[in-house]
Amino acid sequence: MPPETLALSDLRPRLPSPLQEVRDERFARRGVRLLLKRDDLIHPALPGNKWRKLAPNLRAAAGRTVLTFGGAHSNHLRATAAAGRLLGFPTIGVVRGEELATRPLNPSLARCAADGMRLHFVDRGTYRAKSDGQVLDAILRAVGAAGDRDGVYVVPEGGSNALAAQGCAGLGEELRGAADAVAVACGTGGTLAGLAAGLGPGQRAIGFPVLRGGFLGDEIRTLQHAAFGAPVGDWSLDERFHGGGYARTTPELDAFAEDFGARHRLPVERLYVAKMLSGLTTLTTEGAFAPGTTVAAVITGQPLEADQAHEAERSHAPVQSDEPDRPHEPAAVPDPPDQSASASR
Repeated sequence: MPPETLALSDLRPRLPSPLQEVRDERFARRGVRLLLKRDDLIHPALPGNKWRKLAPNLRAAAGRTVLTFGGAHSNHLRATAAAGRLLGFPTIGVVRGEELATRPLNPSLARCAADGMRLHFVDRGTYRAKSDGQVLDAILRAVGAAGDRDGVYVVPEGGSNALAAQGCAGLGEELRGAADAVAVACGTGGTLAGLAAGLGPGQRAIGFPVLRGGFLGDEIRTLQHAAFGAPVGDWSLDERFHGGGYARTTPELDAFAEDFGARHRLPVERLYVAKMLSGLTTLTTEGAFAPGTTVAAVITGQPLEADQAHEAERSHAPVQSDEPDRPHEPAAVPDPPDQSASASR
């Protein structure tokens, strides 16, 4: 299938995504202006900002089967499955955790399956080694794709590769001149890599990793080298707000998310967005931003139930263009791959 038949534009992405100013006393008392960059509204079926990462990869896939990776709560898997359903190409999701194959699917994976994605569960050792050529070949054999390697387009975990980073540069370009600092939650680092590259002089990006490990800086630099030829843009990471690790929250984080959502009538997604907003609020109260600073928080997704309601609403009423798993927990010593211990659904 040639790339033009994918008709990505027919999905009517809401770009540029809306930019909303909100008044929050915790920021206002420090003389800081708060904006929300609503990437969660780009497309109802492709959760959060995944459009920016997926669109260039889907053009490269040119209608081939897309095989990709994620954890049990991966927004990236959901977005890929939805894109496959809407655009008519097969999808395979390689999911971390072979034990999940015998359990009822959680809402996120159930949504992937309902959208036609074939789920293939692997043990954590295999998952950590998935970038190894031999391990990837074993996965392709296990899903019956080894005989048609050219017919499968592999997208890395979280959708983060050079094409994705280039796609996310558009986020920074949309924010040029609008904010002094831009905050975003980080899983695989692709959004931050592109955001920083797209921002203008005098602007900086702040990433809030949602998982532990301290490895993300190297990955972002590697992505920027691949996408732009060198590290680019002014960016930094604040590692304090992962909430205990990926897919984990704390009572304090849940309370913060509930309060922020009530203040601003915003459904706050817990695994990424709440951690970023909590970090940005803490930095502000610590005096990290001088009076007169404008900060923008990138809302990269909504809670699953909000995504579903949004898609149902949009399916009944056209939306006009408006302008105003990954993540893995790295192990110190990876377990050896165990390709015999995988299961599919």
